[in-house]
Amino acid sequence: MTDTTPTSDADRERSTGEEQRTAVRDRYARIATESSSCCGDTSSCSESSTDKSKQLGYSDAEIDAVAGNANLNLGCGNPTAIASLEEGDTVLDLGSGGGFDCFLAAREVGPVGHVIGVDMTPEMIETARENIEANDASNVEFRLGEIEHLPVADASVDVILSNCVINLSPEKSKVFREAYRVLRPGGRLAVSDVVLTADLPQDLQMDPASIAACVGGAASIPTLEAILTDAGFTDVSIEPRGDSDEFIRDWDDDRDLSDYIVAATIEATKPAPESHS
Repeated sequence: MTDTTPTSDADRERSTGEEQRTAVRDRYARIATESSSCCGDTSSCSESSTDKSKQLGYSDAEIDAVAGNANLNLGCGNPTAIASLEEGDTVLDLGSGGGFDCFLAAREVGPVGHVIGVDMTPEMIETARENIEANDASNVEFRLGEIEHLPVADASVDVILSNCVINLSPEKSKVFREAYRVLRPGGRLAVSDVVLTADLPQDLQMDPASIAACVGGAASIPTLEAILTDAGFTDVSIEPRGDSDEFIRDWDDDRDLSDYIVAATIEATKPAPESHS
């Protein structure tokens, strides 16, 4: 019988990373599968969903603008609100889920723009592609892939969005290096995510389910700043949201997670070459 126990630090790191990815994929596959039947058309559920979206920073107009079951309320902010999208932009959403932020972005960039959503969960991709028809969004597409290995060409994207997804990755340096690769010079990141404000209890750090729930994999602001700078980004700005404790407290019944994490906006730019006159 072959012993498959990891025998080195590198092996153990790969094993842990795969456990995390499996936990994340399983959680979001389940959410995607259940999304069409979790609430039905009851007014109370609709009101609850709208309230959650407003807490995250979406307006009534934005909530009403997207049809189907694209809005799964899985984020921790509204990245399109900080993206300053322009007509004709090409936009990439990392971990696009049901496609809600993609469809909002599509309205901003117009028919000559293009929006690409990437997600590693086949069930989410299927859900998002069904929502294309519901939203008559011919300028949106969804691709199956990992955010550490983006199925996107070099220097082909103007703006990258992401909503509470990068914290899920066990290889954040790879995520930001890939983001840098696919951005055009002068392109930018507009990300909503959670960041660490205090050391997590050991059980949360080591639990794949905690990581899949956007807690255990959070990094501190100095760590993220260093990763972004090492990837080549400039104008790095990470701003915590003072009101995010209102919804983060609801993420765990047994403890107040706002003691350890806070939602934040993360912005950065891929520098453009200097012009020489």
